[in-house]
Amino acid sequence: MSVNFTVRIPRKLYERMKRHPEVNWSEVVRRTIEEYLEKLEGSELAVPSERVIEELLKMGVSPSSLRPLSPEEEEKLYRELRERTWERVRSTIQA
Repeated sequence: MSVNFTVRIPRKLYERMKRHPEVNWSEVVRRTIEEYLEKLEGSELAVPSERVIEELLKMGVSPSSLRPLSPEEEEKLYRELRERTWERVRSTIQA
C-alpha cells in the first residue's frame, strides 16, 4: 500500500520541471528519498573509532603510527602516493 506525500517547491523549480514532461518526477523523488535513507541507515553500521583502534592494536600496529600527521607529513605522503599511482598507470599504458 502506498501513501500520498505532498512537497512544496519554489515556482521557478516547478516551471523548470514542466519543461521536461518526459520525466516521472514522482519516481525521481521516490528514488532520491530511498537513496538518502540508505545513506542515513548505512551510517548506523559504522564502527566507532575506539573499536577500530583496538583492532589495529591487536593486529600489531604501533600506537605511535596512529598519531595524527602534520600537514607537511600528509603532503609528503600524498605526493608519494600520487607518484606511485602515476608510475603504475604509466606502466599499464606502455604495456
